[in-house]
Amino acid sequence: MSYSIGQDFKFSSLLGFTLPTICMMVFLSLYSIVDGVFIARFLGSNSLSAQNIVWPVGCLGLSVGLMLATGGSAVVARKLGEGKREEARRDFSFITLVTILTGFSMLILGSLFLEPICRALGATDLLLQDATDYLQVMLYFMPAQMLQCLFQTFFVTAGRPGLGLTVTVMGGLTNGICDYLLMGPLQYGMKGAAAATGLGQCIPAVVGLVYFTLSKGELHFVKPGLSLHLLAESCFNGSSEMVTNLSNAVITFLFNIILLELAGENGVAAITVILYGQFLFTAVLFGFSQGVAPVFSFNYGSGNTERTKRIFRICIRFIVSGSILMLTLAFCLAPVVVNIFTPRESGAFDITLHGFYLFSIGYLFSGVSVFASSMFTAYSDGRTSAIISFARTFGFILICVLTLPRVLGIDGVWLSVPVAEAATFFLSVWFLRHYRSKYQYA
Repeated sequence: MSYSIGQDFKFSSLLGFTLPTICMMVFLSLYSIVDGVFIARFLGSNSLSAQNIVWPVGCLGLSVGLMLATGGSAVVARKLGEGKREEARRDFSFITLVTILTGFSMLILGSLFLEPICRALGATDLLLQDATDYLQVMLYFMPAQMLQCLFQTFFVTAGRPGLGLTVTVMGGLTNGICDYLLMGPLQYGMKGAAAATGLGQCIPAVVGLVYFTLSKGELHFVKPGLSLHLLAESCFNGSSEMVTNLSNAVITFLFNIILLELAGENGVAAITVILYGQFLFTAVLFGFSQGVAPVFSFNYGSGNTERTKRIFRICIRFIVSGSILMLTLAFCLAPVVVNIFTPRESGAFDITLHGFYLFSIGYLFSGVSVFASSMFTAYSDGRTSAIISFARTFGFILICVLTLPRVLGIDGVWLSVPVAEAATFFLSVWFLRHYRSKYQYA
């Protein structure tokens, strides 16, 4: 078999294939976490709150990049499975071009309305300068951020997940070193924090451009074919990933506004740390789901149902055991994680630790929903994937975050996500049972 995504996978080989993507997602989550650690230590909790205030703009760029990456990858991998190699290359090249143009468009538009955006996101007078400094530099690197999302997905589709891991590690190391230099000795403050993240994102972006330009493998750049149908299909297939990140932006905004009212800037700092923990503890499940998606697409295109059923059983075992492990680790490591960002004697430590414990309950339920959404994207069933993603990251959580704090106070904020995750878990299980005959994965 010429494609590694077409292997006859067993548990160990599937885990080995997805391991680079899992590690890649862990390192990606560390990008923001490393920023947060250095910001908290060098600049203080108010600067950490300012970063979280403008984070929804980063979520917007990430959402569009992931939509094009996951949705486009499902189309390209399916066509590779069908033997339509040249068509798959043209599609990939066109998706890359659209990603670059979108990144520059966001850079220009965001720069024109910098302060109004920060104000609209809830920046107070105390946080405004740090927020605008961080956002301006973040926008400069928006094209690189989106290309990073694209290439990290297509490295897997091209059968080179190890390359994706390598450039992610290189990007993470670059980010960490630059964080220390730019915020420490060089004292560039929030601009330095954003620049460090952007420079780390440039590594996968540049390597991806070079690799797919020079590669003679099955997937490389050719003259792109203009196809609005492809763009629409990619956007529809990847809509769940876009919904996830856009919803994260909206929910983060709501968290910030509610916690500013209930606990002031310390409350925003607390949710920032808790969301960093979520990035880290769910990265394994996201990485596995993203890594295995092209395998489902390929076997769906080739019509190999027996192999698909075996892969599905392996995935369910991994997701369930992984969810239990993440919950256990979150409870055990909570004091350590919180202390990295906020010293024990600080006013934010106790509120953050208490919220961390309550919030972590959601890790028990999130894995199945993440996997189900990714798998339906792989089958080009953007509708079902988007419903699951929307329910998980916006629908249920919006109801919870607007109602539970009125009844439970600040504990209602921390429990909003676990309650929403539990509800989405049951919805995902229903969809998996409902469509098992249609897609023949069980």
